[in-house]
Amino acid sequence: MGTVDVANKDVTASLADKKPKVVFVLGGPGSGKGTQCANIVEHFHYTHLSAGDLLRAEIKSGSENGTMIQNMIKEGKIVPSEVTIKLLQKAMLESGNDKFLIDGFPRNEENRAAFEAVTKIEPEFVLFFNCPEEEMERRLLSRNQGREDDNIETIRKRFKVFLESSLPVIEYYKAKGKVREIDAAKPVGEVFEAVKVVFTPKDEKVKSHGFSFPLLENESHCLGGLRNSTGDKLAYSFEVVCHNLLHITVF
Repeated sequence: MGTVDVANKDVTASLADKKPKVVFVLGGPGSGKGTQCANIVEHFHYTHLSAGDLLRAEIKSGSENGTMIQNMIKEGKIVPSEVTIKLLQKAMLESGNDKFLIDGFPRNEENRAAFEAVTKIEPEFVLFFNCPEEEMERRLLSRNQGREDDNIETIRKRFKVFLESSLPVIEYYKAKGKVREIDAAKPVGEVFEAVKVVFTPKDEKVKSHGFSFPLLENESHCLGGLRNSTGDKLAYSFEVVCHNLLHITVF
């Protein structure tokens, strides 16, 4: 037992030393977070970790840990947070990356508290894909992935679980100013445009909006009092300034 504890502490210390950037990705079933995670991985080079996928892979491996997880699920028991967290830690260390999207975790307040306590890591922010229940229901019923749980009764149960378990997590981080909410009811392309704003560094946002004002040759329509670094008066068109200001993202 002592050897296991030491190994776990070593994993935690190694991960903490990397100072990884962690983003929790939350959203109801059918909110489109899986699709958007793939886009984020492609454009911003994050590693996408799905807690559910890691648990399924561990079961499939046939390991002692996997058998324990499988038995718990069969018996209708909840897999302890520490088990999922250890799988996440292992995957993060093995990835070689320092930027992670953790999808579908934490599912509840106990998960959240355990993750921070065990890993000593707080997320940079929570990416919350907010989508009306009717739209998520429509998407799940129309998709042809052949999932057994894509029927109206189980879908509504999943909605209920999400609302009862995950929303308190979102509220916790919202109080800390760490929630980035995305309107996930829009088309995929529009949703990703909103996601890109969240992940694009601030200095790049300013550059991408072309924050530059053309100078006028005379001062007849200029804004008074503007000078450059050498003290020379600068003449900017009021109309041009207003136009540019309308296209600057407020951070």
